[in-house]
Amino acid sequence: MLQLHPAVATGVYFQTHPRRFTSVWKTEPDNNSFPNPKQKMTQPKLHFISGLPRSGSTLLGALLRQNPRFHASMTSPVGGLVNRMLEAMSEDNEFSVFITPEQKRALISTIFTTYYQDQADKATIFDTNRLWCSKLSLIKELFPNSKVICCVRNVAWIMDSVERLIRKNAFDVSRLFNNPGERSTVYTRTEALSQGGRLVGFAYNALKEAFYSEESASLLLVDYDLLTQAPDKTLSLIYQFLQEKPFGHDFTNVQYEANEFDDRLNTKGLHQVRPKVEFQPRMTILPPDLFAQYDGLSFWKNPSNSLANVIVAQPLETEAQ
Repeated sequence: MLQLHPAVATGVYFQTHPRRFTSVWKTEPDNNSFPNPKQKMTQPKLHFISGLPRSGSTLLGALLRQNPRFHASMTSPVGGLVNRMLEAMSEDNEFSVFITPEQKRALISTIFTTYYQDQADKATIFDTNRLWCSKLSLIKELFPNSKVICCVRNVAWIMDSVERLIRKNAFDVSRLFNNPGERSTVYTRTEALSQGGRLVGFAYNALKEAFYSEESASLLLVDYDLLTQAPDKTLSLIYQFLQEKPFGHDFTNVQYEANEFDDRLNTKGLHQVRPKVEFQPRMTILPPDLFAQYDGLSFWKNPSNSLANVIVAQPLETEAQ
């Protein structure tokens, strides 16, 4: 039996810890700006986009960048640079004993300020990387008031989305896989992607870590289906969560492409964003047993033991009242 991509109610609202969300805008100085003591009040605020692949992070970045006050894009190299710097300052480096904790903080901070120096005129910068969910403690230390928007989606439909891309590029050998064995069938491809250090598996584990962490109140989970079915309501809630002034977005003329990056992965269309934001129901191309294997992994739908904020669909019967 084939699985049909389900539609959901278009009414959306926050499911959140009542003490953790307010809809008023900040008037006091922010503690999530770039750490530059000399220009603290003029530096842009920094937030993060993370979560699962094929779940709308590129679309969300393309929408947010319509606001002239914002800078947003696809995955940036900042996360990778931070990881490399942390490794270089670790005990694996015999000279790390000469690096003080203050110097470590300053060196990591410099990565952000240097990479985004050309965006210093923006009020808010969004850096996108799936690893940020695994770095909440670091974010908390550097940018205490920063928020992390986590794009999520039913994992079965993530696998379906990747598989569609692979089949669409039938004459290319995707670099998402390491060897012919991993590329051979839909079963080996999904198994490879779900491994702990790979495209889907790492992001899923990092998201789960963040969702149940002591820093979970800084998270907002945004479901791809809701973003595409009700983009106006979803963006409005995101703005409230970030305590930003509302902005009128154009959901019929979204522009973003990263052809050069996708070509390097031999996976054309990986970051392609359609001009119009709309939900497109479809039948899955995954075998039924494979779809069922990944269909029940949406732990964020039962947010017990977490202070994370989640945008969820309003039940139809509630909406009708």
